[in-house]
Parts: sequence; C-alpha cells; structure tokens
Amino acid sequence: MHLGPARLRFVIATIVAVIAGCQDRPAPLFDESAGRWIDLSHAYDEDTIYWPTDSLGFQLEELAYGETPGGFFYSAYRFSTAEHGGTHLDAPVHFSSDGRTADAIPVEQLIGPAVVVDVTDSASPDYLITIADIETHEAAHGEIPDDTIVLLRTGWGSQWNDRAAYIGTPLTGQAAIPELHFPGLDPAAARWLVDHRNVDAVGIDTPSIDYGRSAHFAAHVALAGDDVAIFENVANLDQLPTTGAFIVALPMKIGGGSGAPVRIAAFVPAH
Repeated sequence: MHLGPARLRFVIATIVAVIAGCQDRPAPLFDESAGRWIDLSHAYDEDTIYWPTDSLGFQLEELAYGETPGGFFYSAYRFSTAEHGGTHLDAPVHFSSDGRTADAIPVEQLIGPAVVVDVTDSASPDYLITIADIETHEAAHGEIPDDTIVLLRTGWGSQWNDRAAYIGTPLTGQAAIPELHFPGLDPAAARWLVDHRNVDAVGIDTPSIDYGRSAHFAAHVALAGDDVAIFENVANLDQLPTTGAFIVALPMKIGGGSGAPVRIAAFVPAH
C-alpha cells in the first residue's frame, strides 16, 4: 500500500507513541493507551434517512431467531438497502462515467489522516461552504496536506433524528426535491480542492455534498471527475479535533457499485 507523506507521518508518529508507552511488549498500532476510537456512522434501521425519492428505505427481514432443535440459539436476517442512504460512500462513478466504482477505489484512498473544516458558526439551511471557508481553516491550522480526508462539519448531524429538519421538508418522493434545504459544498470550492489540494476523499454531515437547493450537483461532478471519494451523512464530527485524527472508511465492496453503506471510524491520538 502506498503511503503519502501525511499518512506516513501519522503512522510513524502513532507507532512511536505506542512503543514509547509500552515497557515490556509491543502494542497494537491503534492501542487504547495511545488514543480513542470514534464511530462516525449512523446505524441502519427503519429510521435511516435516504434521498426522498427512495420509497423503500432500509429493510430487515427476520429469517430465524430463537432456540434451535439442537439446543443452541441462532438468528439470521436478510437486508435490503439502496446504495445512497445513511452513512454512505458516493463512488466517483456516481457522477463520472469513467470514475471508479465502489469496489475499484484503492483501500489506501479510504484510510488516512483527516482535517475537519468547521463552518457550524456560519451554516444555515442553504449555506455553501466556500473557498474562503477553506482558506480560513488553513490560515489557522496549516495547508491541507496531500492524501488527506477532508471532513466538512456544518452541525447538521445533530438533527439526524428529525428527518424534516435534517433534509428541510417532511415531504417524500419527487414533491420533496424542490423543498430540500441543508448546507453543502460550493462547486467552486470543490473545484478548488481538486485543482489545488491532492485530497483522497471529502465527507460531510448532511445528506449530500451538494446543498439541498442544488439542481446540477456540480460539487459531486467536480470531485467525482478527479476520482475523489465522497462520504455523506457522516456522524459525530463534533467529537473530532480539527487536525490529528486518522480515518478508516471501509464501504461494502459492491462490484460495479455507484456507492455503498460505509462504516467510518476515527482514531484520535491521546495528547
């Protein structure tokens, strides 16, 4: 696996920290003594939020549950879900005909150091995260390094349990589309990241990397055209530091998929 400079520095620093804190034996790379794990994923269940035109949502069918004739307990289920609901990956092919499919994204692109661009003080239902927001972040925290996963924190994740507030409308189906209201990434800022920063992925705590009022999904198009992975409905970004976290975002490996459910976890080193 290729390790870019930022990812390599993080791994080396973590290994050194773990070994330094261990007197008698080697410790795992991500040991609790060296930091803590934070789950950045929402659970999949009957309340999971999908794009309004998806009428089925998440379905879990019980196949078996209980004691068996052999005297042991056994449970099994069948599930059904669209690719784009809950905490999920948008593979580049979702908005780029020659972009990578979900199964073709290299693992190293989904694992790496993260920066959190926090716009919660500015975010409103139709807010666009601008180039100026990213430049303000960099002025305070340094330039976004190569091979980074950029996470955009708008504060919208706090409304996950209120679907109407989270997407901006109680409506469903096509009638909901003109009424969607939530923040997203300005297409110009998406293009700026592609042109000026070598990022691996961009995630956001809203239903879409494009804001709710978008008609052309130009932020998607800009990122997907450069094979940048996108994560949507990311949870618990308020628990991450601005810099220093390490992200593991492994989606279901759907052959030829345009996206997939993803379990995202962040390791935050102890200080």
